[in-house]
Amino acid sequence: MQCQCTWTCCESKMLKPSAFGSSFSSSALLSFSKHLHTISITDSANTRRRGISTTCPRYPSLMASLSTVSTNQSDTIQKTNLQPQQVAKRLEKFKTTIFTQMSMLAIKHGAINLGQGFPNFDGPDFVKDAAIQAIRDGKNQYARGHGVPEFNSAIASRFKKDSGLEVDPEKEVTVTSGCTEAIAATILGLINPGDEVILFAPFYDSYEATLSMAGAKIKCITLRPPDFAIPVEELKSTISKNTRAILMNTPHNPTGKMFTREELNVIASLCIENDVLVFSDEVYDKLAFEMDHISIASLPGMYERTVTMNSLGKTFSLTGWKIGWAIAPPHLTWGVRQAHSFLTFATSTPMQWAATAALRAPETYYEELKRDYSAKKAILVEGLNAVGFKEVGVVAIPTSVFYLNPEDGKNLVRFTFCKDEGTLRSAVDRMKEKLRRK
Repeated sequence: MQCQCTWTCCESKMLKPSAFGSSFSSSALLSFSKHLHTISITDSANTRRRGISTTCPRYPSLMASLSTVSTNQSDTIQKTNLQPQQVAKRLEKFKTTIFTQMSMLAIKHGAINLGQGFPNFDGPDFVKDAAIQAIRDGKNQYARGHGVPEFNSAIASRFKKDSGLEVDPEKEVTVTSGCTEAIAATILGLINPGDEVILFAPFYDSYEATLSMAGAKIKCITLRPPDFAIPVEELKSTISKNTRAILMNTPHNPTGKMFTREELNVIASLCIENDVLVFSDEVYDKLAFEMDHISIASLPGMYERTVTMNSLGKTFSLTGWKIGWAIAPPHLTWGVRQAHSFLTFATSTPMQWAATAALRAPETYYEELKRDYSAKKAILVEGLNAVGFKEVGVVAIPTSVFYLNPEDGKNLVRFTFCKDEGTLRSAVDRMKEKLRRK
């Protein structure tokens, strides 16, 4: 999954912070070109048009294949391989992820990357030291498939503190290679071809891809600005006895929205009524600002039908370690573990030991984390409020890729603020220099 972000909405009139990101709006309509730096803007106040208008293909091809064929030692013939790229039909529409594309373009154009949600600062020393010590202690061979026992116990303890739920670390916790694998193992382990699964758009792009691999039938409900509230009546008319699961994300990537208790109660009631599962991606649970995070599994009658997924990377700024987990009752854990066994089998052993130390950090760590990210968010929100948009050398993510219907996201752009304050200020300065409103 990607990280802390702000969400530019060009349809409403005010800047409104929410969750781990900030929703805001302007009167500008953004249209990113395939080369990132060419953007057209329509100012609704005076209909002036600035910049150069181009189109933005959803997934441009980034690769060409060449092969060299040697016939003998004295005569070498070079041939161009013009054969088309090959991929299974269920994955044809996805190709290169938008995060990879935009990060490559940031490098190519020397732009500040506020697109892909990885921190440009390192994680805490006490966690890195624990990893080094585990390596030195010889904890370098395959871990037990569903996790190092000490780490499973640490996950269960953390979950009890956060949700009030007591789970069995041996029977209800599965360690995965990042939350993305937890998502894959959950979907592939519990969804059959033809099963209906409801998504809330915009959504993290791996959801649609993994559901496609599972052969699921996707039904999508769009959350719309400025508050991205759940359209309750639409949800009621969409969910049915044919629905197998709802896949949700709170705090939400990429909008920063947090599902309210009232919204979660509606989802829970409908799931219980229609015997529907919930797959809840909660990787940003420690990066909630305006309200407290609520795990839907903690609501009455929901634990028995919920898989809760989380990871280490966002909270501890160690995204490259790829340490995640899934928490579910035993009858659902069985399917998750079956898929996990044939996806990765086991997750990095020394990193699990280090993650154990991380999850046992005192509450002061999380309090400091929230203060730090609040300061970063304030820098970016202030800067975005102060400027408009055109070519400035700052990368964001065009959001049409997060919708089944790309048109729904054409007026929105995603910025991340999980960067050091110097990088954020540089990005804001670039925008202010060229885009300050007159």
